[in-house]
Amino acid sequence: MNRRRIFVTLTIVLALTTAAACGSSSKSSTGKASTTTTPTTTPIVSKAAGRGVTASTIKLGIALVDFNCISQFVDQVRVNQQEVYQAFISAVNDKGGINGRKIVPDFKTYCPLTPTSALSVQICTSFSDDDKVFAVMGNVGDAGQDDALITCLAKKHQTPTMTFGLTQALMKSSPPGMVVFPGTAAERKDTVLLKLLDQRGTLKGKKVAVLAQASTQSSVKSVILPELKKLNVPTGTAAYLTISGADTTAAHAQLASFIERWKSENVNAVYIAGEDVVVPQFVQQLSAGLPGAQLMTDVDDALRSGQDDTKNNVTPNPYKGMLIAGGYNPSDYAKTDKWLKYCKPTYEKYTHKVAPGPLDKVPGPNGKQLDTYGSINDACQLVSLFRDITTKMGPYVNADNWVATVDSLGTVTNYGGGPYASLKAGKYDFDDTFQLQEFDPTLPPNGNWKSLTPYENISN
Repeated sequence: MNRRRIFVTLTIVLALTTAAACGSSSKSSTGKASTTTTPTTTPIVSKAAGRGVTASTIKLGIALVDFNCISQFVDQVRVNQQEVYQAFISAVNDKGGINGRKIVPDFKTYCPLTPTSALSVQICTSFSDDDKVFAVMGNVGDAGQDDALITCLAKKHQTPTMTFGLTQALMKSSPPGMVVFPGTAAERKDTVLLKLLDQRGTLKGKKVAVLAQASTQSSVKSVILPELKKLNVPTGTAAYLTISGADTTAAHAQLASFIERWKSENVNAVYIAGEDVVVPQFVQQLSAGLPGAQLMTDVDDALRSGQDDTKNNVTPNPYKGMLIAGGYNPSDYAKTDKWLKYCKPTYEKYTHKVAPGPLDKVPGPNGKQLDTYGSINDACQLVSLFRDITTKMGPYVNADNWVATVDSLGTVTNYGGGPYASLKAGKYDFDDTFQLQEFDPTLPPNGNWKSLTPYENISN
């Protein structure tokens, strides 16, 4: 669904605190359309006992962000995260566990303001070497903000890892099947968005320039530009802004130069790739310098930026009409059996608290909003997917059989999102529910994505 993961927020937090410190969606018809994984097991690759696996237990690492240390930088906070995950783990254990094995959680909470390299080593070593968990899930990328953490877990320690905010490049750099993303990698979202735009004829008569940050340059060159060429869409000069810490003076100067070049190239559409360049300071500059240009993005968090400009009375709102390959709408998800008959009642049964829905606003301390729904959605989605994979794995739970199972799953159930999801060899981001959406600043409360096309099952 189009719900912001913590990953995006903390990218900005770290950018703002680099000097001081260096020193969490896509998810989009009804839940009735979904199908579950088959109960049959996959072929056995190995009968060896996996690390953290006994005859009666499976040890599962869960990485959580410490919101106390970042509360001053974010407008939403999560509390009692361990209790939320424990609810869904208890639900699995109370129904006999996974092929007779109970999940034993190993919770660790980290402050993402810690220097990333040190934190990556700490998390990886703690989970894999010290506690010897079989797998790790949660806000792993959020906590470490470092690709090294994912590769350390998945490649160096052969620890199956399930987390958010991943790129296809990162998943490909790890052993196949060892890293699973219950969402959509930006590179695949790029392909989907351009497919939807082409179907609708949106790109007809457009000359498209790409605005990206330096860190997404490889994705632009390997996916976005080749896809535009395949669709015979003319392109302008691609801009890669250098953004380092909180000082964006140089980046603004770069963008100003590119805007003048785009004018001379008759560019009338801009594809924005990357969390750091879809923020208001750059989109406002772009909109003012290239008025009327059609904006597109692969970043879900553009929603929050557009809403911020609405609240700040920025007129005209530069995000108005921005297009995205959107996932499952929260208002649609709230009507599904997956929410009403599983995620919501499971949380309420084990916590004895009322579960807020995806559209509910829950006031928290110090004027913050509580993202309790986000915690529920993450835990329900991750624990359920882990249960489904390891159940199909059969009696021999180890890394080799995990990979074989993931590679052969096919259609799976996304308990936290839309009706279409799949995992297979070479495809390790599982969300397949998409529709073309645009930002409408007039939708309550401060603007939202508006559906332009029906939901489609797009798995390639």
